[in-house]
Amino acid sequence: MNYRHAFHAGNFADVLKHVVLAMIVKHLNAKPKPWGYLDTHAGVGLYDLGGDEATRTGEWRNGVGRLAGRTLGEPAEAILAPWRSTLDRVADGGAPLLYPGSPEIVRRLARADDRLRLCEKHPKDCATLSEVMGRDKRVKVVEIDGWTALGAWLPPRERRGLVLVDPPFEEQGELDRMLDAFVAAHRVWPTGTFMLWRPIKDPAETGLVLDRLAGGVPKLLRVDLMVREPADPRVLAGSGLIVANPPWTLETELRSGLPEIAALLAQAPGARAVVESIGAA
Repeated sequence: MNYRHAFHAGNFADVLKHVVLAMIVKHLNAKPKPWGYLDTHAGVGLYDLGGDEATRTGEWRNGVGRLAGRTLGEPAEAILAPWRSTLDRVADGGAPLLYPGSPEIVRRLARADDRLRLCEKHPKDCATLSEVMGRDKRVKVVEIDGWTALGAWLPPRERRGLVLVDPPFEEQGELDRMLDAFVAAHRVWPTGTFMLWRPIKDPAETGLVLDRLAGGVPKLLRVDLMVREPADPRVLAGSGLIVANPPWTLETELRSGLPEIAALLAQAPGARAVVESIGAA
């Protein structure tokens, strides 16, 4: 799978990833101590949904586009609220077709003493990300391979916070690499919150991921958003997250609100939300 993000920004997979990301940051903000954030594959930070790449695919129209201007039930709106607040703040600058990626979402929600470390190995994208982040002293943008950073920069000095591992899945075996890197990083920082993103095409692959993690890492939450039943391995059927050490209310909140969002984003029969605890006892 080649996941060049400018073509897919704002799609249903982004909705799931960024809604849960914003929820976790909201929970981190509930305590006064500062937190650290590490983004291993940060991208460029902001995406133009009116640009050439996004226009060619139009994927955002079946993601953020379906939620724009829609009011859902109370449980769904509760989990959408932190993410929606970042969209509103970006659009307030006069560019409603700019969609914030994970670095910008976290930056918008971070407090004065929180700290962000953003990794992007592609020089041009790293330069763009640096421009987007501006002179924000809370943010450090580094041109580095995210896998290297994950092995070297944990635990953060704040001793609390979040790691987002969201590779582009451009190379063969990247899913196995992500799982290996996560297990090693979790050993170094077992109390940290980690969020792993993966595309879902083949249900058998999902089973292998769950089997791999269920016996070795405690306190894991599986969150899947399916927009269709998996059938064709060439077609993205869903988006999945594995969250290690999730905030204690996250599972209940997602169980209440995510099914309505999945129904709204459905593209074919089989659309659904899956929220369940996995991992070692």
